[in-house]
Amino acid sequence: MSENLFDLIVERVRDPDAIALESPDGLSLSYAALIARSRQAADALVALGVEPGDRVAVQIDKSPDMIVLALACFAAGAALLPLNVAYTLAELEYFLGDARPALTLCRPAMLDHAQALARRLGLHRVESLGVARDGSFAERIAAADDRFASVPRKADDLAAILYTSGTTGRSKGAMLSHGNLSSNALALVDAWRFTADDVLIHALPVFHTHGLFVATNVALLAGARMIFQPRFDPDAVIAALPRATSLMGVPTFYTRLLEHAGLTRQATAHMRLFISGSAPLLAQTHEAFLERTGHAILERYGMTETNMITSNPYEGRRIPGTVGFPLPGVFLRIAEADTGRILPRGEIGVIEVKGPNVFSGYWLMPEKTAAEFRADGFFITGDVGMIDADGYVSIVGRAKDLIISGGFNVYPKEIEHEIDAIDGVNESAVIGVPHPDFGEGVVAAVVLEADGRLDEASILARLESRLARYKLPKRILIVAALPRNAMGKVQKNILRDESRSLFSRRP
Repeated sequence: MSENLFDLIVERVRDPDAIALESPDGLSLSYAALIARSRQAADALVALGVEPGDRVAVQIDKSPDMIVLALACFAAGAALLPLNVAYTLAELEYFLGDARPALTLCRPAMLDHAQALARRLGLHRVESLGVARDGSFAERIAAADDRFASVPRKADDLAAILYTSGTTGRSKGAMLSHGNLSSNALALVDAWRFTADDVLIHALPVFHTHGLFVATNVALLAGARMIFQPRFDPDAVIAALPRATSLMGVPTFYTRLLEHAGLTRQATAHMRLFISGSAPLLAQTHEAFLERTGHAILERYGMTETNMITSNPYEGRRIPGTVGFPLPGVFLRIAEADTGRILPRGEIGVIEVKGPNVFSGYWLMPEKTAAEFRADGFFITGDVGMIDADGYVSIVGRAKDLIISGGFNVYPKEIEHEIDAIDGVNESAVIGVPHPDFGEGVVAAVVLEADGRLDEASILARLESRLARYKLPKRILIVAALPRNAMGKVQKNILRDESRSLFSRRP
């Protein structure tokens, strides 16, 4: 029996005429049309020589055809390699040189450059979908057979390679299998109560696991409709709310929606679920959204290498600042980073996970893969967290973000929580910077609210009674905005680089 994710999606279609992807560009697709076009695209891939296990790199703008290409890769047994459209040619050179794709699909404006790069790397095929299905590969799809029979796959066969952000060195290609993607999506369909009656506002990018695999696979396996928006636009989201039932977003979505006058209880009355992930959701955002709409945002936790790990409950308390409980079939524990000793509830340590959602390893990096797994198969996430007495998981930060100041461990999240609670503060990010006396000095970058009149001294004065002296920031920098990546995560590596010389001389 094939365990190809494409086959699973096809098997679960109950109404072929139902709309799968509703798109403002005129490329809306029913389930029947989506499957037929995906079979055509798979046939076109094979005609170009793509074989099972080959990589197919895709760097195109968001459109329903990105989902078609993903499904086509699954059907053909190829491994999808989605790439951020913001990547430069220099960045593209690394990914293509590392993954060695059999085919690269790019935007029309990049075609000549990508073809020249491919020739330099010894790669054979670069094509484009065009702007309105008028590119060379779009023509191949139109001429292909919509009866293509999918290639049988096992659960552990490679389905996709997603490169991590590479904030601490060389980007790593996380290898995700058909079983990783299908098991996780099915668990989320149940956990979040998705059905064919759902209409999901899809405003996420589709080069990242959140938009490409979580949102899309959950909707398709439930037979739901997606309102496929090319990017996050608060006006477009607000306009879609009355006929939608759910929204998956990053914290930035919710902070920007809160700034929109159209976000009201009436506008969200038809909605049943707002989900947030990819970056921590501030408790104040959760509370403000609840007060404004009556909806408690459901926060969940996952990463590229593991898909989704935990979720706040659909029914039950959704506690601000926590990411809920491990999903069914997923095992999560807190361990001491150096020794691997398992820690009891209430203690802070590194989060380790095991389950069918966890990737098989990093592409062409066996030593790095071995270093990231314990002997009993648990993956060391690199996230620092704890499990409280009720079983809720909280994320304290990244292990690499841990600050050791004067021999004491300082967890940035604790300090950020205190700073963010100060009236006049919008948000903050805490980092460690080399310090001649303490090893690392605690530094906070703070974004004020529009009418905020705070300065470094006034913020420190408010923290003195709330934090132990060794946790107090040595400097507080008032900044206009925090640097973020495409998924809304604060890029602390950039803050560290910009602040590295703060304590180069003794104060």
